[in-house]
Amino acid sequence: MIIKVCGMRDPVNIKDVEELGVDWQGFIFWPSSSRYVSEKPAYLPTKTKRVGVFVDANIEEVLATAEKYALDIIQLHGDERPDYCQWLKANSQQQLIKAFNIATAEDLQQTKPYEGLVDYFLFDTKAKMVGGNGTQFDWSVLSAYRGNTPFLLSGGIGPDDAEKVRNFHHPQLAGIDLNSRFELSPALKDIEKLKQFITEHNE
Repeated sequence: MIIKVCGMRDPVNIKDVEELGVDWQGFIFWPSSSRYVSEKPAYLPTKTKRVGVFVDANIEEVLATAEKYALDIIQLHGDERPDYCQWLKANSQQQLIKAFNIATAEDLQQTKPYEGLVDYFLFDTKAKMVGGNGTQFDWSVLSAYRGNTPFLLSGGIGPDDAEKVRNFHHPQLAGIDLNSRFELSPALKDIEKLKQFITEHNE
């Protein structure tokens, strides 16, 4: 089970999260986000994979940022089309994640044109605004997902959800994405809450 902690920016916090043994750390390169990374942090993780999160960004900008930050994974969180993903997959060294906003089983239909074009899907809570809103969708709708692409579960997973996550099963579930519910302030994670969650999740 991949544990991704997203919305990182503070160098000390990045190092502290890395020491928890998480698998991936996410860095948001969307200027409208309160967790936007506008300049390179003094420390970037070496033991965890680096995920860059983009929203409808110019492909050249994505590639330049991926190189500058030595990203391992590119996450697309906007309305990027299948041909955009296909080009990026063919012309970059990184793995790709495509995020989708989910509320009902019907929303899963939007994943079909992206099958085979990305390495992972990320299922987030449907909201009026782009990006996470700290609330959960009904995970039971994912029983309707029959795709071949593994996915990460996102959207409002909090410190009290370790048992719920542990009891959720799907053949394509690859990991979970943690962000706002573990924060002291935007882009500053509560290390103790993360540590407790990871310990309970692994029990």
